This record gives sequence, C-alpha cells and structure tokens, in this order.
Amino acid sequence: MDDRILYLTRQDVATVAPTMLETIEILRRVFREKAAGRVEMPTKVGIHTTSDGLLHAMPAHLPGLRSAGVKWVGAYPANARRGVPQVTGLIVTNDLDTGLPCSILDCTWITAMRTAAASALAAEYLARKESRTLGILGCGVQGRSHLEAFARTFPLEKVVAYDPRPEAVASLSDAAKELDLPVTQADAPRAAVVECDLIVTAGPIARPPRGTIPKGWLEKGAFASSVDFASSWSVDALRQLDLLVTDDLEQYAYYNARGYLGFHPEGLVDLGALVSGEHPGRRTDAERTMACNLGIAAEDVAVASVVLDRAKEAGIGTWLPR
Repeated sequence: MDDRILYLTRQDVATVAPTMLETIEILRRVFREKAAGRVEMPTKVGIHTTSDGLLHAMPAHLPGLRSAGVKWVGAYPANARRGVPQVTGLIVTNDLDTGLPCSILDCTWITAMRTAAASALAAEYLARKESRTLGILGCGVQGRSHLEAFARTFPLEKVVAYDPRPEAVASLSDAAKELDLPVTQADAPRAAVVECDLIVTAGPIARPPRGTIPKGWLEKGAFASSVDFASSWSVDALRQLDLLVTDDLEQYAYYNARGYLGFHPEGLVDLGALVSGEHPGRRTDAERTMACNLGIAAEDVAVASVVLDRAKEAGIGTWLPR
C-alpha cells in the first residue's frame, strides 16, 4: 500500500478536470445512486466565524463509485473586497478498506463546476427545451460557471446579467465572448428575471433571505436555479412556483429550520427523484419551476474521484509523506 498522500493544487485540478458535460454525467450517476439509497451522506454541519462567513464539513461515501471523503469549505462574501476568493477549501479522500487518507485536493474548481452542473442537470427536467434567454444575478465564480453550464445544454441566444460590481459583469461578459453569446448588462435585478427563460441567482447567502425578487417577476414557463439558499427570493415569489426541487430533502429541512430559505412547500421534490424517473419534472410549458440546490458532499467526492484518477494517469500533483 502506498504510504503517501497525493496533493493537488487548484491548477492541478483544473488541468485534469472533466468538462462541464462530463461533470453533468458524473452527477447524473450520483443522483441515481442517491435515489436508490446507495449513498451515505449526513447533513453538512457548519460554524460561523463572522456574521456572513461560514465553514462547512461535508462527508460522503458512495460505494457504487468506490469513493469516500470530506470537503471542508469556507464561503466568505466579504472576501470579494479583499481580493481573496469567496469560496475556498479542501477535499480529503480516504481509502475505503483502511480509512487512510489518500489525497488532498483544492476544492475551488470542483465546487464551482459541480454546482453549475447540478443546476444544468435539474434544468434538463425542469426547463423548457427551447429556452434561449439566460438571466444571471450575481456574476462571480458561480455566475460564470452557470453561464458555461447552460450554454452547453440549451440553445442560448442572449444573456442578461446583473451584479452591483461592474468588474464582475465585465468578467462574465468576457467569458460569454468565448461562448459566442452577447451579454446585456442590467441596471437593476428585475431586468435579469423578467422575460428570461432561465434565471440563476448566485449572490451571497443571507439569513434571513433578502427577498430581492418579488411575486410576479418570474414569468410563466420560466425555470430558476437558486444557488444562494433562495436568499434572493421573497416568500411570495416562491409560493408562485408550480414545482420546487432540491438536491437533498433532509438538508433543505435542516437549513430551513435554522432561518435560511424561508419557505418549505409540501410538494418539495428531491432531484434524485427526477433523475431516477420517479418524478416527471416539468409537466406543462406554463409551469414556473425552480431548483434550489444547497450543494451536497456526494457531488464533490464523486468529481474528486475522477480528478484523482486522471491526475495519477497524467503524473500530476505532489506526493506527500503520510
């Protein structure tokens, strides 16, 4: 048995990372395994060292993918003003037979990609196939990764972007050029929601939710993906939804009880039920639908497993003594 631990930096991970479409397929398998009851994954737990900063521990075991590990991740919105990434952390994987740690990976790339891939996977079942206009509120890392995810999976023709930081919109616009997509900068949040087929809210997580988006902005037939714990959505807007999906029912209930989200409908559906075919997803073109994925450890551990295999094949990374 190798008595070393492989360490992968952020650049190492990005060098051997799966594409967005490959990441979506990895997550499809994760949610099939989860729907079948073959994933061991306690609700993530966290601590808060500042009023808006949090650190989460996220363990998962996927026997079908021969993967086990934990992500220790921080989200600090104020870091944007410091010139430091808002989301940082590490993933540690373990040998399934001995429990020995076998790798340490920077989690930044994986977190960004798997979050957007989960949104795109949900949209496959919840959005209208002909959706062509994407609205983005929050143009940071998640805004850019979601731009790529939806550009790869829908026939997009236009992007409407809002962020109070002009430099963030400029960065997203540069990313859109590589995808041959025009970006319209919105002067206010409303313009990035109304008349859009697909909406992504990727602002800071707030407790209680800010409720920027009121009832009536999300039009009939639209799909929204909230990756900010529904912080941007008012309760009245959420009540207009015909279908709300999340990546883990237990985790949603946990955070809703602690002052996040602000809304827990009786008909909340697990994304695994859509992927497994247990639930049909969108039923009519007029339905308002949303995925409010909070992020689950199984996604991180599964993607990390693929990254590790590729890094070993390519001889990338630094071996550390145990």
